Amino acid sequence: MTPQSLTTSYKRKDGKRAWLLSLLLVLGALLAACGGANGNGTTQGSSSHNYLTIQTGPNGDFTRNFGPYAPNANPGTQGMVYETLLYVNGFSNKVTPWLATDYKFSSDNKTLTFTLRQNVKWSDGKPFTSADVAFTLNMLKQYPAADSNGLWNYFNSVTAPDDHTVVISMKKVYTPILWNVGGTTYIVPQHLWQSVGDPSKYTNPNPVGTGPFTLKNFSSQLIDYTKNTNYWQAGLPKVDELRYPSYNSNQSLELDMDKGALDWVSLYTPNLQKGYVDRDPTHNKYWFPPNNAVSLIMNLTKAPFNNVNVRKAISIALDRDQMSKVAESNFEAVASPTGLLLPAQKDYLSSDYQNTTWQAPNVAEATKLMESAGYKKGSDGIYVGADGKKLSFNLNVVTGWSDWVTICQMVNSQLKAIGIQANVSALAYNSYINALNMGSFDMSIGSFSSGPTPFYTFNSMLSKSHTAPVGQSAPSNFERWMDPATDKLLDQYATTTDANAQKQAIQGLEKIMVEQVPVITLVNGAAWNEYSTKNFTGWPTADNPYAVPPPWQYPDAEQVVLHLTPAK
Repeated sequence: MTPQSLTTSYKRKDGKRAWLLSLLLVLGALLAACGGANGNGTTQGSSSHNYLTIQTGPNGDFTRNFGPYAPNANPGTQGMVYETLLYVNGFSNKVTPWLATDYKFSSDNKTLTFTLRQNVKWSDGKPFTSADVAFTLNMLKQYPAADSNGLWNYFNSVTAPDDHTVVISMKKVYTPILWNVGGTTYIVPQHLWQSVGDPSKYTNPNPVGTGPFTLKNFSSQLIDYTKNTNYWQAGLPKVDELRYPSYNSNQSLELDMDKGALDWVSLYTPNLQKGYVDRDPTHNKYWFPPNNAVSLIMNLTKAPFNNVNVRKAISIALDRDQMSKVAESNFEAVASPTGLLLPAQKDYLSSDYQNTTWQAPNVAEATKLMESAGYKKGSDGIYVGADGKKLSFNLNVVTGWSDWVTICQMVNSQLKAIGIQANVSALAYNSYINALNMGSFDMSIGSFSSGPTPFYTFNSMLSKSHTAPVGQSAPSNFERWMDPATDKLLDQYATTTDANAQKQAIQGLEKIMVEQVPVITLVNGAAWNEYSTKNFTGWPTADNPYAVPPPWQYPDAEQVVLHLTPAK
C-alpha cells in the first residue's frame, strides 16, 4: 500500500489525532507517570529553556521501537534520526537537496541518478556513502513488506558506481517516483543493518542515523533525543534536546497544552481559542494548513451512484459552509470542487475554475437532476427509482470520530430535504476500512492523502491501478472509478518531467472532478498544529510555509526543528 492510500491517512486520523486527533477519542485515562508537565518540569511562566517538548497525540506508553521501516516507530525516528535524500515541500513542490546534492533523470526518463553529499557521517562516526543508499533500496526489494512506497513496482535495479553516486534503472517511466524515493524513503547504515533481516520487523533499539539528533534516554513515558555532534550541517540544530512525553488521552494532553507545558502539539480541540490561545496570546499560536480533502466516497459500482446526475444532485444539495463552521469549528475551510488543496495548490488551478466554489444548497437544481435521472418522489417525499425501490442507502463513518459523525448527520438532514434517505452507519475502524477495501459499502465519508503536487491525490483516488473489483481489496481508489480518459491524464503527468505538460494533465483531472463528480469534496482536512513562541522562534506560518507541520509529518518536522532558534 502506497503512502497515498486512504488507509495510511486514516491511521493518522486515529483519533483525530495520532495523525488527526479525534474530538472525543480515548477519553478517561490519566496522564502517564512521566508525561506532560510532570515529565518535563515545564509550566507556564517558567523561564525559557533549550529543550523542545513535542507531542504527537495520545499514543499511550512507548515501546523501544526506532525502526524507520517497522510499524509504530517512535516519534522522531523518521526525520530527526534518519533522513531522506531530498526534502520536498508539500506546499510549493520545491525540492531541497538533503543527503543528495543533486538528482537527474535521463533523456528518456528511465534512469534516475542521485549525487550524494560528501563528508556526511553516521552518528557513530562512520562515513555515509552511496553503498548505504544502494543497500537501503535493495533491502526493500528483498523484503517487500517494508517497501510501503512500492518502489520496486518501478525499479529495475539500483547500483552505486562510486562512493557518491546512486543510479536507479526503471522498468517503466514514472517520474513521480522522485518524491517517493527521494523525499519519503529513509536511508539506514549498511554496516549496522546488513544482518538485521526484515526491516519491517526490526525495532532497532539503538538507532544510528545521519539526522540532527541521537537517542539520549528512553522510557515508556518519555523519549529524549540530544543533538548529534556529527551532524553534517554546521551549527545546527540550535535546539539542544527533543523531549516526547507519552499521553494516554486527549484530555490529559489538552490540559498540559493549555497550561503551557508543551512547545509543539498536534491536537484538535473546539476550545482552542479560550483554552489555549487566550491564556497566553503573546506566545500561544496555531496554524492548521490543509492536508487532504474530506469527501463523500460513493460506491460507483452501485445504483444510484453510477448515475452522474444523481452524484451532482447529492453534491449541490449539501451545505458545506455549515459543515465547516459547526462540525469543524471553522478550522477546516470548504474544499474546492476541483479536488485541489487551495490555496496551497493554486498554481495548478485551471482558469476555467478560478471562481468556482461550492455554492449554497440548490434544491431546485438538485430536483431537476434527480428527475432527469428517472426518479420520482413517493408519498413520503423520498425518491423512488424506475425499479420501484426507494432511494435509501447507508453512509459509513468511524464510531467516535465526532466531527465526521456530525458532518454525516448533516448530510442525512440535507439530503432528506431533497428526497434522499442517507442512513448514518457508525462502524468500528477496522470494519469501516474493510468495507472500503472490499467495496462492501454504499457511501462513506473519508479523505485521501496528499503529496507535493495534486497528482498524488488524484492518482490515489482515481487511478485504475489503485482499484479492484468488488470483493477484492482496492489499495485506495475505493469508489472504483474506472475511466480511460482519467488514466490517460495520469499517465501524461507521470511520463514526463515537463512542468507544463504535467500542469495540463492536472487541469484535465480537475475538469473530470467538476463535471463527472467521481468523489464529492466537502471540507479541507486540517493538519492540527499548535506551538508556543515562549521558548523557540522561527515556526512556519501561512506567510512563511517553508515546511508543512504538524510534528508527526516527517521529514517536515525535521525542517521545522532546524529552523528554530531559542527565544532570548
